[in-house]
Amino acid sequence: MKGRKNRGFAESFEALIEHIKGFVLAAFVIVAVLGALVGYRYHRYTQEDPEFCASCHLMSDAFKEWQKGRHRDVVCQKCHHLSIFEKNQLLIAFVVKGKEPLAQTHGREKPWKACRECHMDNIAQGSLTMKKSYGHARHVFMQGMECKACHKGTLHYFRPNEDSCRKCHQERGVHGIGAEAFSCLKCHSFSEKTPTMVPKDVCIRCHTHIPRKGPMADLLCHQCHKPHGKINPTSASCIATCHSNETAVGQHGIHMKRGLDCMDCHKPHSWVVGQERAKTLCSRCHPAKDPKLFIY
Repeated sequence: MKGRKNRGFAESFEALIEHIKGFVLAAFVIVAVLGALVGYRYHRYTQEDPEFCASCHLMSDAFKEWQKGRHRDVVCQKCHHLSIFEKNQLLIAFVVKGKEPLAQTHGREKPWKACRECHMDNIAQGSLTMKKSYGHARHVFMQGMECKACHKGTLHYFRPNEDSCRKCHQERGVHGIGAEAFSCLKCHSFSEKTPTMVPKDVCIRCHTHIPRKGPMADLLCHQCHKPHGKINPTSASCIATCHSNETAVGQHGIHMKRGLDCMDCHKPHSWVVGQERAKTLCSRCHPAKDPKLFIY
């Protein structure tokens, strides 16, 4: 009798297990799916949602600056990221130390290393050959400089730090009286496509009186005016650089032997001595003649 009861109980228990097995499996699947969804949403929130960064009270000012800056379309985690090991290390440190300041690298160190991921085109500007480059390419690839060496990084404000140029280029003084306050980037452009890094029209933006047509109009200003050296060329500069054979042409040699310089007769930036100018210019020393006869 007792054996029949035990067998009946066992059979009932097996029937119950068989009955609820489907529910248990369904519950397990539901829990797994919900866990995956929650985990995915948590991952998206922590890795792709800037609001996660703003949840820290220390980030309010930086978050506002990010919203107003040029990187507002780039999520925080694109630049401020940590490896799995670093995340767990930071979590353990937070559990142990609580709200005390924690040493971390994703704030002011990691972002600078992420610049190249988006700005490779800018960094490659100036690449000519393996041994010759200028601009960003020269500073980054050839000299191994980091972005933060030249760019400021205060609250998502990454403008070039113009004081950093003088740390390496101490011998490069600024030219001209009244131009002492000029910064290097006033004339030098890192986005210029010529190796000179000086756009052709940069000077005439300020020196608007300079004619844009005529003799030597195709030359760059700094081919005659040396911004970091002697700003105003002399007659000796003209002869030594381009016009070494002019002394043997026409009456040039005679006039130079009498102590005249190139710019005594040739007005800078116009240069040509025309009929009207010859009347007043030549008559200072002798009767005016047709300037065309001067070169014979």
